[in-house]
Amino acid sequence: MARKYFGTDGIRGRVGQAPITPDFFLHLGWAVGKVLAGDPSLDMKAPMVLIGKDTRISGYMFESALEAGLISAGVDVGLLGPMPTPAIAYLTRTFQARAGIVISASHNPYADNGIKLFSTDGGKLSDELEMAIEAQLDQPMSTAARLGKARRIGDAEGRYIEFCKGSLPWGFSLAGMKLVVDCANGATYKVAPEVFRELGAAVTSLAVSPDGVNINKDCGSTDVGELQARVLAEGADLGIAFDGDGDRVIFVDHTGAEVDGDELLYIIALHKQLFDGGCSGVVGTLMTNFGFELALKESGVPFARAKVGDRYVLEMMKERDWSLGGESSGHIVCGDATTTGDGIISALQVLRALQKTGKSLADARSGLNKTPQCMINVPVTVKTDLGRNEAIQTAVARVEAKLEGRGRVLLRASGTEPVIRVMVEGPRIELVKSLAAELADAVRAAV
Repeated sequence: MARKYFGTDGIRGRVGQAPITPDFFLHLGWAVGKVLAGDPSLDMKAPMVLIGKDTRISGYMFESALEAGLISAGVDVGLLGPMPTPAIAYLTRTFQARAGIVISASHNPYADNGIKLFSTDGGKLSDELEMAIEAQLDQPMSTAARLGKARRIGDAEGRYIEFCKGSLPWGFSLAGMKLVVDCANGATYKVAPEVFRELGAAVTSLAVSPDGVNINKDCGSTDVGELQARVLAEGADLGIAFDGDGDRVIFVDHTGAEVDGDELLYIIALHKQLFDGGCSGVVGTLMTNFGFELALKESGVPFARAKVGDRYVLEMMKERDWSLGGESSGHIVCGDATTTGDGIISALQVLRALQKTGKSLADARSGLNKTPQCMINVPVTVKTDLGRNEAIQTAVARVEAKLEGRGRVLLRASGTEPVIRVMVEGPRIELVKSLAAELADAVRAAV
């Protein structure tokens, strides 16, 4: 059966455009309920599904539509309100819910929205269940003989805060550390500053006033300009930026330099290798910097590349029985602490490593010599088969020849945005930028 709705990262789209409409979400809630509930008459108690969301304005109507659809299928609903995506994964497991649904478009602008679904164990929903839900979406809605009920879960924030703190060793403290925390006007705006404060840090908060349309706007992990300025102005030890739904994190060191996901993952992996009984291996992606691979090799840590997307990173981690993986974007999975990418958990693991070594973030990142890399996003309006486009492949071959075996080229369609990502990696930044621009022009002309 062909996949119509679920991509590698749930269902995403622009609000008002098919399938991201209230009617679709109503039908989707019913389909999820029908598939996950099975036969409600077999249970003394109706199964429960949790719903969380980020702060974009469309989340209110989609939450209501999903709630109505689930209730009509005979499923109870637990409403969490604005909470980070990884918090829904954790709470789904904690409450032994049949599933968890997150209404979010992550790092995308406010006009986009979508959903992610988590299984009862806090992992991604299986392909089989997603296919069953898609099949159910083709069926007309019908109301269950026994309707579900909805209730708001009032202590969700406190539970998640304690879970984050509990990922650290007993007695861990951030006392004496000065942090600036940018919450992207998104789902972490309440919980993230509180986690760091309760661990003893002095916290200056940025982008913690969501209004429904300012999520990810000039703030957060996709735009750290204001964070960099505030770290310098405050004389802070470092800055931490999350994306709109809290599954990504980017740092800024005390000099104002941005520290990306590859560098943060390196710091965590090296700490595990030296002080935590060893690091069994790390999963990166096709976008992971080549310098990261070399640095891990020098430290004796195995490395493997998965396709881009947290789903593929998690799959390879499971296949290899490794507990650590992530992406350059700052989506990091600490599998010995949680089941999915979690910006707050990842940030705490970095801070733990810094505390153990006594190094500043700037010093800790210095062990990773990144290969110059340039990525350009080329907007597209139609789906393009990059491998079969002769003009694009000719341009790729031309750029690879100019690299003379000292770099690499990667073209890939984004899974969350209508763009083709053009990445070139090589020995000198000037050459890399020139070749990336050349290849991006060729892609624009071809599509």
